[in-house]
Amino acid sequence: MSTLFERNAPRPLADRLRPKTLDDVVGQDHLIGPDGALGRMVRAGRLASFVLWGPPGCGKTTIARLLAAHTDLHFEPLSAVFSGVADLRKVFEASRKRREAGQGTLLFIDEIHRFNRSQQDGFLPYVEDGTVILVGATTENPSFELNAALLSRCQVLVLNRLDDAALERLLVRAEAEEGRALPLTDEARVALRAMADGDGRYLLVMAEELFQVSADAPLDPRALADVVHRRAPVYDKDREGHYNLISALHKSLRGSDTDAALYWMQRMIDGGEDPAFLLRRLTRFAVEDIGLADPGALTQAIAAWEAYDRLGSPEGDLAVAQLVIYLGTAPKSNAGYKAHKAAARAAKQTGSLMPPKHILNAPTRMMKDLGYGRGYEYDHDTADGFSGQDYFPEEMPRPRFYDPPERGFEREIRKRLAYWDKLRGRRKAGPQEGEPE
Repeated sequence: MSTLFERNAPRPLADRLRPKTLDDVVGQDHLIGPDGALGRMVRAGRLASFVLWGPPGCGKTTIARLLAAHTDLHFEPLSAVFSGVADLRKVFEASRKRREAGQGTLLFIDEIHRFNRSQQDGFLPYVEDGTVILVGATTENPSFELNAALLSRCQVLVLNRLDDAALERLLVRAEAEEGRALPLTDEARVALRAMADGDGRYLLVMAEELFQVSADAPLDPRALADVVHRRAPVYDKDREGHYNLISALHKSLRGSDTDAALYWMQRMIDGGEDPAFLLRRLTRFAVEDIGLADPGALTQAIAAWEAYDRLGSPEGDLAVAQLVIYLGTAPKSNAGYKAHKAAARAAKQTGSLMPPKHILNAPTRMMKDLGYGRGYEYDHDTADGFSGQDYFPEEMPRPRFYDPPERGFEREIRKRLAYWDKLRGRRKAGPQEGEPE
């Protein structure tokens, strides 16, 4: 219970606007609505253990607290950042006694991914026998950060970042709480919501700062930027955000959506991504998804990489952007990638087959006697510069690994391969009538 002094102490706007009921929660109707997983649990009056996965400021803690109130469970909050095994033991013992007295416990673990594997295993018996209803909250992908055993006992519920409409509802509530409008033009109000980047708590922190501003006229977007500082985008270079954005960049390029690729590239740069990682992945794209459809793609990738090394940021960022534009607008082909994979499978399957003897050098008399080099034709001495001999092992049927499409420069390569196939077929058929033997 709070004391008189605590009740009279100033409270942050975000705390004063904390929802009192689930209906007050914004942006998560897919979970707390009548057909949502949490909505159904509340109607049934029975909670199961689950993990709330979502970005900062989307309502994870608030939802857990309200669920406990809706189901008459004792709410026991812990943070994995500040708690250890001793704290968990105390909670489990108190929950056991509470259960014997007829009351359940909702154990809320904020940042649950911070607990190590053995600590996570410690939850299992208490979740299984119902001593606690476990509600974990995390900003990280649970499939990467949580034990499989714990995940098998908990549902994973995904919370959305707050959209523009949800953020506007929070601003309206803030203005009602303060009894006055924010000193912003319509354009600045839009900019404020964009600066929040889907984080409701951060939006209210900025709004509280703006309520303290004395302005003769509403602030425009430029004046707003002078008052509040845009925070760095949510982007963990060693976690899921890193993999999500590089996947979005790679697939946008593969789909020749150059504008989307530029957007994801800039998101990664703004998030502090290591330029070497970005350029390494773009170089990989040049050989994996473009290949010989545009042989210049690899040259451009290496050139952009070298330019960035010489220029650094921000000047070198333009070299990266130019590379993204080149790769996005280039013809696409994964024929080289597929050919490499097929050749690797064949090499593994055929073991240690010897090359055909006619293409082996014979530096000794014994090797000549064994037939090394016998029958070899020097391609440059043939009329077409192509002998048509078979260079695969004699025991191996001739495969086709590389099958270029009719796109970009590979259209010309396909014509060459067809021409050589024709000559090879003619050689196999033997001399035609009128041709010298």
